[in-house]
Amino acid sequence: QVQLVESGGGLVQPGGSLRLSCAASGFTLDYYTIAWFRQAPGKEREGVSCISSSSERATYYADSVKGRFTISRDNAKNTVYLQMNSLKPEDTAVYYCAADSISPRQLDMYGGSWYDYEYAYWGQGTQVTVSS
Repeated sequence: QVQLVESGGGLVQPGGSLRLSCAASGFTLDYYTIAWFRQAPGKEREGVSCISSSSERATYYADSVKGRFTISRDNAKNTVYLQMNSLKPEDTAVYYCAADSISPRQLDMYGGSWYDYEYAYWGQGTQVTVSS
């Protein structure tokens, strides 16, 4: 059974850090493009970051998080991470990881993959709240 499970969310003060994890079971993450999305109350889900399946592990970031968030993958643990630094109140949202077999070439052509309909597999989400 294909499953993605996020963890690592919580309450953090502005300027703080969190590391989210996305652990996969039932399939090998290495062969898939993995993305992080987030959805704040009353807003549409938006893409935050994605990482390719290629050996280069190309990474892409939304402008709103560039320079603050880092996506990475540990294939031995079948896990993808999102390190979030310098968190702001506007980062408050439920964060989801998603996976699909989007080619590295497509990612390169379009500067990432930011539409949720492009991803077939989803986790249940983890809440991140940035507040003092």
